[in-house]
Amino acid sequence: QVQLRESGPGLVKPSQTLNLTCTVSGGSITTNYYYWSWIRQTPGKGLEWMGAIAYSGTTYIEPSLKSRTSISRDTSKNQFTLQLSSVTPEDTAVYYCAGGSPAEIATTEYYDYWGQGTQVTVSS
Repeated sequence: QVQLRESGPGLVKPSQTLNLTCTVSGGSITTNYYYWSWIRQTPGKGLEWMGAIAYSGTTYIEPSLKSRTSISRDTSKNQFTLQLSSVTPEDTAVYYCAGGSPAEIATTEYYDYWGQGTQVTVSS
């Protein structure tokens, strides 16, 4: 059974870079046709897809976040990471990592596996 677990700081200061890691167990992030995404839920809003990294290593980033978002992976650790730079209080959210073989990549639906989510607060 595939399990995902997010890790990272719960509090980040404005203008800093947020780094989150998702550790995957029970399956490989290089499994063919699997995609691994970062999704967040901000207060009062729905889920927002941020970006994904494919089994091949190709990355896909939501255009509105592209200037300050990057996703990478460490296949030796079976982890993938999110970097979000120049954070503001508007980036305060619960951040989820998710994976699977979705019908669409840039969506919050269709992912089979989800982490439990981690709260990130941006505040000085």
